[in-house]
Amino acid sequence: MDARQERGQQIAATAKITKRDRGTWIVPSQSKNGRYAVTISKEGKFCTCPDFELRQQPCKHVYAVQYVRFRETTTNGDSTTVKETAAVRVTYAQNWPVYNAAQVAEKETFLNLLRDLCADIEEPTQSRGRPRLPLRDMIFAAGFKVYSTASCRRFMTDLRDAQSKGLIAKAPHYNSLFRCLESESVTPIIRDLVLRAAVPLRTVETDFAIDSTGFSSTQLVGQWREEKYGAEKTGRPPRDWVKVHAVCGVKTNVVAAIEVTERNTQDSPYFAPLITKTMDNFNVLRVLGDKAYSSYANLELTVSKGAEPFIPFKSYAKATSPSPTWNKLFAYFVLHREEFLKAYHKRSNAESTFSAIKRVFGDAVRSRTHVAQVNEVLLKVLAHNIRCLIHTMAELGVPTAI
Repeated sequence: MDARQERGQQIAATAKITKRDRGTWIVPSQSKNGRYAVTISKEGKFCTCPDFELRQQPCKHVYAVQYVRFRETTTNGDSTTVKETAAVRVTYAQNWPVYNAAQVAEKETFLNLLRDLCADIEEPTQSRGRPRLPLRDMIFAAGFKVYSTASCRRFMTDLRDAQSKGLIAKAPHYNSLFRCLESESVTPIIRDLVLRAAVPLRTVETDFAIDSTGFSSTQLVGQWREEKYGAEKTGRPPRDWVKVHAVCGVKTNVVAAIEVTERNTQDSPYFAPLITKTMDNFNVLRVLGDKAYSSYANLELTVSKGAEPFIPFKSYAKATSPSPTWNKLFAYFVLHREEFLKAYHKRSNAESTFSAIKRVFGDAVRSRTHVAQVNEVLLKVLAHNIRCLIHTMAELGVPTAI
């Protein structure tokens, strides 16, 4: 493969090439400074770029069109069919009777499942001071508080009701809830509960999408929405945020692995630990991610663990890297774009997961310290996972249990 063929492969893989009438294709310039018309017919191959006009030989734009034509052409016996790839809006039917039944019973089922999850939490040893409230009750109360979306003070009525039903031994004071959220020691416990709430769905989920999002906080620095989409003249002071890196199942939207970091952290370094953690608990067949996760190490890790990575390549990617895995997947990405996109479209389920969490439990955290913000976000995800479990079990007709 010469240099022009290689660059044509890159253009075919990363640019939008459109077909016009009479065998003419419009190919964007690789430098983003214009477009060229490529014509492929019985008379020959032509391009309006300076390189073709000078050499009268196939240029990178001609090669790009040839790659596109190849990946859109199927042969059946003596006949050849050229398929035009079109964007398809994927929709899913909703079983409304089951959904309504799950919604009606959700809160009661949620509390029972949360209590069962917290029942196995080990109590820390106390050598002095007044007897503390059980840690399992404190984390139950914190999780119920986040699920309720109420402030700690207004939540006290719900907590006393939970005590009267025997879900906890004693309702803690709201200041005790604040101190629980601000404790670093409860962070790994809550993260473990998030994973345990997801594990019952291991028989349902095989394809997973990885992505990141942000939750605004009360600290006045900058807003996640403004950082990602641009500032708006709202007149409101800018706020800080925490960033969530998560792996989500594409069928149930359950979160299989999560890490919460400070704002502006890079996405790619969290790919390996999150995917590895997911593979410890699930049979992962496909991993879907956007270009932020496109690297030699991430692709090789996924393939080495027996899964297929569906991660698009960046505009400057080449098929001549030192990684054979990279080169093989790049060729597949170029020559089988339609098949790749059919699988890759599931990546948007990660954004659907984040949208669901924010829509139900809020897109901001009330806590002031970073530790409390991390714990609050983890509790939002825990509540979301339990909801996913409740609704999935209702759809499958299986009794809900953890």
